[in-house]
Amino acid sequence: MDRLRLCEDLFFQRQVHVQVDLPRARIWALAICSLLAMALGPRMSAPPNVDIRPHLDALFRAESGRILATLIRLLGGFDLAEDAMHDAFNAGLQRWPVEGLPANPRAWLISTARFKAIDAIRRRTRFDASQDYIADALYGDEPASGAVDDELPDDRLKLIFTCCHPALAPDVCAALTLREVCGLTTEEIARAFLTSAPTIAQRIVRAKAKIRDERIPYQVPSGAELPERIAAVLAVVYLLFNEGYAASSGPSLTRSELSAEAIRLGRLLLDLLPEPEVIGLAALMLLHESRRPARVSADGELVLLEQQDRSTWNHAFIREGIALVERALSTRRFGPYTLQAAIAAVHAEARTPEATDWRQICALYAALLAMQPSPVVELNRAVAVAMHEGPAAGLVLIEALFTRGELRDYHLAHSARADLFRRLGRRDEARAAYEQARALAKSDPEIRYLEKRLHELG
Repeated sequence: MDRLRLCEDLFFQRQVHVQVDLPRARIWALAICSLLAMALGPRMSAPPNVDIRPHLDALFRAESGRILATLIRLLGGFDLAEDAMHDAFNAGLQRWPVEGLPANPRAWLISTARFKAIDAIRRRTRFDASQDYIADALYGDEPASGAVDDELPDDRLKLIFTCCHPALAPDVCAALTLREVCGLTTEEIARAFLTSAPTIAQRIVRAKAKIRDERIPYQVPSGAELPERIAAVLAVVYLLFNEGYAASSGPSLTRSELSAEAIRLGRLLLDLLPEPEVIGLAALMLLHESRRPARVSADGELVLLEQQDRSTWNHAFIREGIALVERALSTRRFGPYTLQAAIAAVHAEARTPEATDWRQICALYAALLAMQPSPVVELNRAVAVAMHEGPAAGLVLIEALFTRGELRDYHLAHSARADLFRRLGRRDEARAAYEQARALAKSDPEIRYLEKRLHELG
């Protein structure tokens, strides 16, 4: 259809910094509880004397973000939680080869990390009775009425909402949350923001300092406070999905665990706050994810959209995504995520590359650019214009970006420019642009694709 018509644990409730002193009785009570949990927890399921490092590596990649989220919720601070988590993984590396793999490794790591944190607090605490108020804050009354702990049963989602505090700038919220909660590296976050890793590192350091100095509480927002944080939360989920859908570096084109986690979070948000842009982001992720089976060849090579076997697309995701797009558009209160989802839906509905409605895609990109001006949106629109009106028309738009000094360090801009030069028969300029894209690319499949193009040019 033509969519252009429609385009008109109690700690979060308390201001607690666990680095400060806790009373001796409270520390020992928490320590005893942790010891009991470890003693009564799941028995080891794997035989001892096995190579445990692959299990730990896989567990760290898949679960470290959620483990850290739980620990921050339990312990009340980023630094202590991070240290405790790494101590727990190190303990697993030492103990699991002898004792065997736990039946529930994630629960073992959380319990061990909690105990490690208690031990660390004990070592640096003066056990001053005047600190009773801290224990009362940590172990006192139940959360106040209106809190959404029960509505947010997922620790990672709780912590994302907690980190996306309105006192922090949105880009700072996103950088902090992606690093500390979602486990992305500073380099990966920097590439998402088209900036440098030191810049991102400084944002995170300043954010932590502001949280500490201004005593911004690690507190799950009330239901009434969710709307003012949802834009920042959606940005985090969107960027997490992007890194999973198109990995910024490394041997694989995609990182399925990240995109799957982003979709999981998107579904939770959809149940919690079915607002138009929440619906639109869920649709966008599902429609993009539907193409995953066709985006990489059997030998791990990049497959362009026009060359993909569309019969392998996930049509259940496509049906669900299109239904969500129509639902969001029908509200007439949609935003940029919904417009991007509408573009993805046009691609998904085309049974062949030739059937793609590029006129509609160009108009949707124009609407998106008016709503959310950015160089990347301009680049995507230029590519769509090249498909609809010809490579010369698209090249004019890309050259305008470069003339303004935009996207000069973005490998996809150089790659798109090279492709248009190639289609126009301007081989020398195409070769130079491909070489520049190759120099900037960090993903191995993308690098091999660019090298293949260079080889074809001779």
